[in-house]
Amino acid sequence: MKLTGAEIIIKAFEHEGVDTIFGYPGGQIIPFYDKLYDSSIRHILVRHEQCAAHAADAYARATGKPGVCVSTSGPGATNLVTGIANAYMDSIPIVAITGQVPTAKIGSDAFQEADITGITLPVVKHSYLVRDVNKLAEIVRSAFHIATTGRPGPVLIDLPNDVSQATAEFAYPPPVTLRGYRVPQEANLNLVRQAARAIGEARKPVIYAGGGVISSGASETLRELAERARIPVTNTLLGKGAFPETHSLSLGMLGMHGTKYANYAVSYCDLLIAVGARFDDRITGKLDAFAPHARVIHIDIDPAEIGKNVRVHYPLVGDVQLVLKQLLQHLEAPQDQEWLSQVEQWKRENPLVYTLEDGIIKPQYIIEQIWDLTGGQGIVTTEVGQHQMWAAQYYKALSPRSFISSGGLGTMGFGLPAAIGAQAGYPDKVVFDIAGDGSLQMNSQELATAVQYNLPVKVAVINNGYLGMVRQWQELMWNHRYSQTDINVGTPDFVKLAEAYGAVGLRATRPEEVRPVLEQAIAIPKPVVIDFAVAREENVFPFVPPGAPLTKMMGG
Repeated sequence: MKLTGAEIIIKAFEHEGVDTIFGYPGGQIIPFYDKLYDSSIRHILVRHEQCAAHAADAYARATGKPGVCVSTSGPGATNLVTGIANAYMDSIPIVAITGQVPTAKIGSDAFQEADITGITLPVVKHSYLVRDVNKLAEIVRSAFHIATTGRPGPVLIDLPNDVSQATAEFAYPPPVTLRGYRVPQEANLNLVRQAARAIGEARKPVIYAGGGVISSGASETLRELAERARIPVTNTLLGKGAFPETHSLSLGMLGMHGTKYANYAVSYCDLLIAVGARFDDRITGKLDAFAPHARVIHIDIDPAEIGKNVRVHYPLVGDVQLVLKQLLQHLEAPQDQEWLSQVEQWKRENPLVYTLEDGIIKPQYIIEQIWDLTGGQGIVTTEVGQHQMWAAQYYKALSPRSFISSGGLGTMGFGLPAAIGAQAGYPDKVVFDIAGDGSLQMNSQELATAVQYNLPVKVAVINNGYLGMVRQWQELMWNHRYSQTDINVGTPDFVKLAEAYGAVGLRATRPEEVRPVLEQAIAIPKPVVIDFAVAREENVFPFVPPGAPLTKMMGG
């Protein structure tokens, strides 16, 4: 059966089980959109291409399936770049389709031409410029294979206009085998046994869990390891939900804005078991002072991460789920329980705290109320800034894929399109975007998308009239010189903005209004924006200044 290139892509999507794509049409991608018109695949029209990538990213994080985004050539393609880079930094599987000028015009500076495969080279796992329609089905099959196996990541397919209209016989290829592309499975058995022995000999072990636990589906196995060996667990921002944060062994998040007890535990442990984490600078602080007394077990599917930032004594390269199962078979549990008593003492002496003030809404209180009202069963996305860190501290993730945030790239404007992507994946769940007044304005136009597709996302705006995290740094490290961070003048009335888009706008200005307005928002089956007027100069504590050891925490 002969199909056009555009039809081949759509048929390939159907074979891959794609049910939702996020995109924005334009001249060079019209052939694809013309054929999509007759397809059963749901298309969600975003209002900016960057948000197509963010929504696809969050759809993947929430569902565990690869996200798909589509744009036209030139500016459409370049607008995807931030979202692609965000997915790359956080190891999220997305497939991006970009339109391109006809092959004969490539390199001629044609209208809306951009070398998108060149531009995205550092931020994709792989990319294709399709020049032969006969190879298109195999390319799409390979793209999904690469995006979803090993360490996940984005793959880009650049589709020239003439290729999308050319025809070829369609037969979807069998599972692909790519020369030079080998996905690690189980780790070296001898090293596994050595690591298991090290766990048995440890007196002060800590598990440090990252996003790789979630992407490998290893949360239950991690929990079994922690409970059998009685090892406390700390997590990264992307690892929230890998281990339930209400569990007695949970230490919460570590690092720059981590809990004091997590940072103390890592700083004084004698064995650190890093699982699907990459020793990011926001986690380690001063590298030569990070876990200075510990031997390190590092479990990761990407061998390039082993020893990149921190010396590793037991390198276990393989799929996190499979390696943890190997460890459990040879587990030698630590015998010394005094360590757990010490950790419990740190928890009692150093809880997360904030000060309530009469008539003033504190951001931490809002997030506690969201957690309480949803029972931790919803999905939370965040923008980037102070509100993101308060959410990480006070929203206790109970399960994987329930907390979605931009980690490595720290992309302002991520949260609203991410909430749309998550809600598209789980239409019956309560989805909250915890937003800052600065971040929300980066992509507030996506309220139109939520309204058009009746995606009832709830946006909680932590409105302090500042670019809050930058202001906090200016206060603490730059002598209160608030250069270009006060945005109180010119910020829109978020209630009116929501209403202008056809959403519902609500507001709370006093603490006693917080819970009722959240209850009201959850009950409304439409997109809702809640403007919370909060304490303007509240800071996120604890705070480890950049380059300082984790034990040198300010505040909290």
